[in-house]
Amino acid sequence: MPSPFTLKVIAIINQIPPGKVSTYGVIAQCAGNHRGAREVTRILHSSSDKYNLPWHRVVNRLGKISLKPFSGYEEQKQLLKEEGIYFDENDKIDLESYLWWPDQSLQA
Repeated sequence: MPSPFTLKVIAIINQIPPGKVSTYGVIAQCAGNHRGAREVTRILHSSSDKYNLPWHRVVNRLGKISLKPFSGYEEQKQLLKEEGIYFDENDKIDLESYLWWPDQSLQA
C-alpha cells in the first residue's frame, strides 16, 4: 500500500492540467514534505505507468526538464510543446506563465 505522502503526490500530479507544469518541490510541499522533491522524483519514476500519471508536466525549479538527452528528455519536451508550452533558447519554461499550483483541497 502506498504511503499517505505517495497518495497525495499521485493525486496532485493527476490534477496538473494540460498546458501547465509544476515542479518537484511544489508538489512535495503541497503533499506535506517541503524537502521531498527527490521523493517526488522516485514516485514519478516508479508509479507513472501504474497510475497513468502525466509525468511530462513535472519539471525542476528552474523550469527545465531534468531528464537527460536520449533518456526521455526529447519525449518530455515534445509532449509539453504539443500542449502549447513554449521553451526559450535555453530550453527553459517560463514558470511565471506556465506554473500550476494545486488547489488547497489537495494540499496537506
